[in-house]
Amino acid sequence: MNTPTRQKFVVGNWKMHSTTLEAEQLVNGVIHGLSVNNYVTVILCPPFPYLALVRDLLKGTQIALGAQNMYPEAEGAFTGEVSPTMLLDLGREYVILGHSERRHKLGESDSFINQKVECALAAGLNAILCVGETLEQRKANQTEAILDRQLTQGLANVPPEFLSQLSIAYEPVWAIGNALHHESPQQAHDALSLTRKKLSRICGEIRAQQMTLQYGGSVKPHNAAAFLGQPGLDGVLIGGASLKADQFVAIAKAAMGAMKAEVQPS
Repeated sequence: MNTPTRQKFVVGNWKMHSTTLEAEQLVNGVIHGLSVNNYVTVILCPPFPYLALVRDLLKGTQIALGAQNMYPEAEGAFTGEVSPTMLLDLGREYVILGHSERRHKLGESDSFINQKVECALAAGLNAILCVGETLEQRKANQTEAILDRQLTQGLANVPPEFLSQLSIAYEPVWAIGNALHHESPQQAHDALSLTRKKLSRICGEIRAQQMTLQYGGSVKPHNAAAFLGQPGLDGVLIGGASLKADQFVAIAKAAMGAMKAEVQPS
Protein backbone atom coordinates (compact mmCIF):
# COMPACT_ATOMS: atom_id res chain seq x y z
CA MET A 1 0.00 0.00 0.00
CA ASN A 2 1.26 3.47 -0.87
CA THR A 3 1.06 5.76 2.17
CA PRO A 4 0.20 9.34 1.22
CA THR A 5 2.58 12.06 2.37
CA ARG A 6 -0.10 14.76 2.46
CA GLN A 7 -3.67 14.62 3.70
CA LYS A 8 -6.59 16.00 1.74
CA PHE A 9 -8.13 19.21 3.10
CA VAL A 10 -11.71 20.42 2.65
CA VAL A 11 -12.19 23.94 3.99
CA GLY A 12 -15.59 25.65 4.20
CA ASN A 13 -15.36 29.45 4.01
CA TRP A 14 -18.81 30.79 4.92
CA LYS A 15 -17.73 34.38 4.21
CA MET A 16 -20.33 36.94 5.42
CA HIS A 17 -23.26 34.52 5.55
CA SER A 18 -25.51 32.82 8.12
CA THR A 19 -27.53 33.63 11.21
CA THR A 20 -27.35 31.82 14.54
CA LEU A 21 -30.06 29.38 13.46
CA GLU A 22 -28.56 28.85 10.02
CA ALA A 23 -25.10 28.27 11.49
CA GLU A 24 -26.45 25.67 13.90
CA GLN A 25 -28.38 23.86 11.17
CA LEU A 26 -25.41 23.92 8.81
CA VAL A 27 -22.95 22.55 11.35
CA ASN A 28 -25.33 19.80 12.46
CA GLY A 29 -25.93 18.85 8.83
CA VAL A 30 -22.21 18.53 8.18
CA ILE A 31 -21.64 16.54 11.38
CA HIS A 32 -24.43 14.09 10.59
CA GLY A 33 -23.33 13.69 6.99
CA LEU A 34 -19.67 12.87 7.61
CA SER A 35 -18.13 9.70 8.96
CA VAL A 36 -14.87 9.35 10.87
CA ASN A 37 -11.78 9.26 8.66
CA ASN A 38 -8.05 9.68 9.16
CA TYR A 39 -6.96 11.04 5.80
CA VAL A 40 -9.18 14.09 5.17
CA THR A 41 -9.08 17.20 7.34
CA VAL A 42 -12.40 19.05 7.30
CA ILE A 43 -12.40 22.67 8.49
CA LEU A 44 -15.31 25.09 8.96
CA CYS A 45 -14.65 28.84 8.89
CA PRO A 46 -17.75 30.77 10.01
CA PRO A 47 -18.01 34.55 10.50
CA PHE A 48 -16.55 35.91 13.75
CA PRO A 49 -19.92 36.29 15.59
CA TYR A 50 -20.50 32.51 15.38
CA LEU A 51 -17.07 31.25 16.39
CA ALA A 52 -18.07 30.19 19.90
CA LEU A 53 -21.32 28.62 18.70
CA VAL A 54 -19.61 26.54 16.04
CA ARG A 55 -16.81 25.60 18.46
CA ASP A 56 -19.33 24.20 20.92
CA LEU A 57 -21.26 22.31 18.24
CA LEU A 58 -18.09 20.68 16.92
CA LYS A 59 -16.87 19.39 20.29
CA GLY A 60 -16.28 15.67 20.15
CA THR A 61 -16.02 15.59 16.34
CA GLN A 62 -12.99 15.45 14.04
CA ILE A 63 -14.04 18.64 12.25
CA ALA A 64 -11.62 21.51 12.85
CA LEU A 65 -12.28 25.20 13.40
CA GLY A 66 -10.97 28.01 11.26
CA ALA A 67 -11.30 31.79 11.05
CA GLN A 68 -11.59 33.91 7.92
CA ASN A 69 -9.09 36.59 8.90
CA MET A 70 -7.09 38.14 11.77
CA TYR A 71 -5.09 41.24 12.61
CA PRO A 72 -1.29 40.88 13.00
CA GLU A 73 -1.04 41.95 16.63
CA ALA A 74 -1.63 40.05 19.88
CA GLU A 75 -3.67 42.93 21.30
CA GLY A 76 -4.03 46.70 21.11
CA ALA A 77 -6.12 49.69 20.08
CA PHE A 78 -7.37 48.21 16.80
CA THR A 79 -11.12 48.78 16.81
CA GLY A 80 -13.09 46.05 15.10
CA GLU A 81 -10.14 43.69 14.65
CA VAL A 82 -9.54 40.17 15.98
CA SER A 83 -6.15 38.93 17.18
CA PRO A 84 -4.56 35.48 16.90
CA THR A 85 -4.67 35.29 20.70
CA MET A 86 -8.46 35.67 20.60
CA LEU A 87 -8.75 32.99 17.92
CA LEU A 88 -6.69 30.54 19.95
CA ASP A 89 -8.76 31.35 23.02
CA LEU A 90 -11.90 30.43 21.09
CA GLY A 91 -10.43 27.11 20.05
CA ARG A 92 -9.54 28.06 16.51
CA GLU A 93 -6.81 25.99 14.84
CA TYR A 94 -6.73 27.52 11.35
CA VAL A 95 -6.99 30.97 9.81
CA ILE A 96 -7.44 32.04 6.17
CA LEU A 97 -5.13 34.89 5.16
CA GLY A 98 -4.84 36.92 1.97
CA HIS A 99 -8.16 35.80 0.50
CA SER A 100 -8.77 37.39 -2.90
CA GLU A 101 -11.74 39.35 -1.56
CA ARG A 102 -9.54 40.95 1.08
CA ARG A 103 -6.87 41.72 -1.50
CA HIS A 104 -9.13 43.14 -4.21
CA LYS A 105 -12.12 44.51 -2.29
CA LEU A 106 -10.45 45.66 0.93
CA GLY A 107 -7.06 46.61 -0.50
CA GLU A 108 -4.79 44.37 1.56
CA SER A 109 -1.20 44.44 0.29
CA ASP A 110 1.28 41.59 0.06
CA SER A 111 3.35 43.16 2.85
CA PHE A 112 0.33 43.42 5.18
CA ILE A 113 -0.64 39.83 4.42
CA ASN A 114 2.96 38.83 5.16
CA GLN A 115 2.66 40.43 8.61
CA LYS A 116 -0.47 38.35 9.21
CA VAL A 117 1.24 35.14 8.10
CA GLU A 118 4.22 35.74 10.38
CA CYS A 119 2.01 36.67 13.35
CA ALA A 120 -0.38 33.74 12.88
CA LEU A 121 2.38 31.14 12.60
CA ALA A 122 4.33 32.59 15.54
CA ALA A 123 1.17 32.40 17.67
CA GLY A 124 0.73 28.72 16.83
CA LEU A 125 -2.11 28.94 14.33
CA ASN A 126 -2.16 26.99 11.08
CA ALA A 127 -2.34 29.54 8.27
CA ILE A 128 -3.94 29.09 4.85
CA LEU A 129 -2.33 31.66 2.56
CA CYS A 130 -4.43 32.46 -0.52
CA VAL A 131 -2.81 33.44 -3.82
CA GLY A 132 -4.13 33.85 -7.35
CA GLU A 133 -4.57 36.07 -10.39
CA THR A 134 -7.46 38.11 -11.79
CA LEU A 135 -8.96 37.55 -15.25
CA GLU A 136 -7.11 40.57 -16.63
CA GLN A 137 -3.82 39.26 -15.28
CA ARG A 138 -4.42 35.81 -16.75
CA LYS A 139 -5.29 37.27 -20.16
CA ALA A 140 -2.06 39.27 -20.00
CA ASN A 141 -0.11 36.05 -19.29
CA GLN A 142 0.87 37.34 -15.85
CA THR A 143 -0.20 34.30 -13.80
CA GLU A 144 3.34 33.13 -13.09
CA ALA A 145 4.53 36.63 -12.16
CA ILE A 146 1.55 37.18 -9.84
CA LEU A 147 2.04 33.87 -8.06
CA ASP A 148 5.76 34.54 -7.73
CA ARG A 149 5.15 37.98 -6.19
CA GLN A 150 2.39 36.89 -3.82
CA LEU A 151 4.33 33.86 -2.58
CA THR A 152 7.70 35.60 -2.32
CA GLN A 153 6.35 38.66 -0.51
CA GLY A 154 3.73 36.75 1.47
CA LEU A 155 6.34 34.38 2.91
CA ALA A 156 9.16 36.90 3.35
CA ASN A 157 11.09 36.41 6.61
CA VAL A 158 8.89 33.50 7.73
CA PRO A 159 11.15 31.20 9.82
CA PRO A 160 11.56 27.79 8.17
CA GLU A 161 10.46 25.98 11.33
CA PHE A 162 7.00 27.56 11.00
CA LEU A 163 6.36 26.35 7.46
CA SER A 164 4.90 23.04 8.66
CA GLN A 165 1.93 25.11 9.92
CA LEU A 166 1.33 26.65 6.50
CA SER A 167 -0.74 25.61 3.51
CA ILE A 168 -1.36 27.46 0.26
CA ALA A 169 -4.71 27.93 -1.46
CA TYR A 170 -4.58 28.85 -5.14
CA GLU A 171 -7.61 30.96 -6.06
CA PRO A 172 -8.12 31.94 -9.70
CA VAL A 173 -10.01 35.13 -8.89
CA TRP A 174 -11.71 35.05 -12.29
CA ALA A 175 -13.29 31.65 -11.58
CA ILE A 176 -14.74 32.33 -8.12
CA GLY A 177 -18.53 32.51 -8.32
CA ASN A 178 -18.32 33.29 -12.03
CA ALA A 179 -20.85 31.58 -14.28
CA LEU A 180 -19.01 32.66 -17.42
CA HIS A 181 -15.47 31.61 -16.56
CA HIS A 182 -14.54 28.23 -15.11
CA GLU A 183 -11.13 26.72 -14.56
CA SER A 184 -10.68 23.12 -15.66
CA PRO A 185 -9.11 20.49 -13.38
CA GLN A 186 -6.10 20.45 -15.72
CA GLN A 187 -5.68 24.23 -15.43
CA ALA A 188 -5.87 23.92 -11.65
CA HIS A 189 -3.24 21.19 -11.74
CA ASP A 190 -0.95 23.32 -13.90
CA ALA A 191 -1.30 26.36 -11.61
CA LEU A 192 -0.63 24.29 -8.49
CA SER A 193 2.40 22.66 -10.13
CA LEU A 194 3.69 26.16 -10.81
CA THR A 195 2.93 27.14 -7.21
CA ARG A 196 4.87 24.19 -5.82
CA LYS A 197 7.77 25.02 -8.13
CA LYS A 198 7.81 28.59 -6.76
CA LEU A 199 7.64 27.26 -3.19
CA SER A 200 10.59 25.00 -3.89
CA ARG A 201 12.66 28.05 -4.81
CA ILE A 202 11.48 29.95 -1.73
CA CYS A 203 11.65 27.30 0.99
CA GLY A 204 13.45 24.32 -0.51
CA GLU A 205 12.36 21.19 -2.34
CA ILE A 206 11.63 19.06 0.74
CA ARG A 207 9.39 21.62 2.44
CA ALA A 208 7.67 22.43 -0.86
CA GLN A 209 6.82 18.77 -1.40
CA GLN A 210 5.49 18.45 2.16
CA MET A 211 3.28 21.54 1.95
CA THR A 212 -0.47 21.18 1.38
CA LEU A 213 -1.73 22.96 -1.73
CA GLN A 214 -5.44 23.63 -2.02
CA TYR A 215 -7.60 24.86 -4.87
CA GLY A 216 -10.33 27.48 -4.42
CA GLY A 217 -12.26 28.16 -7.58
CA SER A 218 -15.99 27.36 -7.40
CA VAL A 219 -15.71 23.65 -6.68
CA LYS A 220 -19.11 21.93 -6.60
CA PRO A 221 -20.23 18.35 -5.89
CA HIS A 222 -20.41 17.52 -9.61
CA ASN A 223 -16.77 18.49 -10.30
CA ALA A 224 -15.12 17.87 -6.91
CA ALA A 225 -13.83 14.40 -7.76
CA ALA A 226 -12.23 15.65 -10.98
CA PHE A 227 -10.35 18.40 -9.11
CA LEU A 228 -9.42 16.29 -6.08
CA GLY A 229 -8.13 13.53 -8.32
CA GLN A 230 -5.48 15.79 -9.82
CA PRO A 231 -1.90 14.92 -8.75
CA GLY A 232 -0.52 17.53 -6.36
CA LEU A 233 -3.94 18.97 -5.52
CA ASP A 234 -4.26 18.31 -1.79
CA GLY A 235 -7.58 19.92 -1.01
CA VAL A 236 -10.21 22.51 -1.79
CA LEU A 237 -11.26 25.84 -0.28
CA ILE A 238 -15.03 25.99 -0.67
CA GLY A 239 -17.16 29.15 -0.73
CA GLY A 240 -20.77 28.94 -1.88
CA ALA A 241 -21.08 25.17 -1.65
CA SER A 242 -20.00 25.28 2.00
CA LEU A 243 -23.29 27.01 2.88
CA LYS A 244 -25.32 23.91 2.03
CA ALA A 245 -24.58 20.91 4.21
CA ASP A 246 -25.41 18.31 1.57
CA GLN A 247 -23.14 19.94 -1.01
CA PHE A 248 -20.26 20.40 1.41
CA VAL A 249 -20.59 16.81 2.65
CA ALA A 250 -20.60 15.56 -0.96
CA ILE A 251 -17.35 17.41 -1.64
CA ALA A 252 -15.77 16.06 1.56
CA LYS A 253 -16.78 12.54 0.53
CA ALA A 254 -15.20 13.12 -2.88
CA ALA A 255 -11.98 14.00 -1.05
CA MET A 256 -12.25 10.79 0.95
CA GLY A 257 -12.73 8.85 -2.26
CA ALA A 258 -9.69 10.50 -3.83
CA MET A 259 -7.63 9.70 -0.75
CA LYS A 260 -8.71 6.07 -0.78
CA ALA A 261 -7.73 5.83 -4.44
CA GLU A 262 -4.26 7.09 -3.59
CA VAL A 263 -3.68 4.47 -0.90
CA GLN A 264 -5.02 1.48 -2.83
CA PRO A 265 -2.46 -1.29 -3.48
CA SER A 266 -0.61 -0.60 -6.71
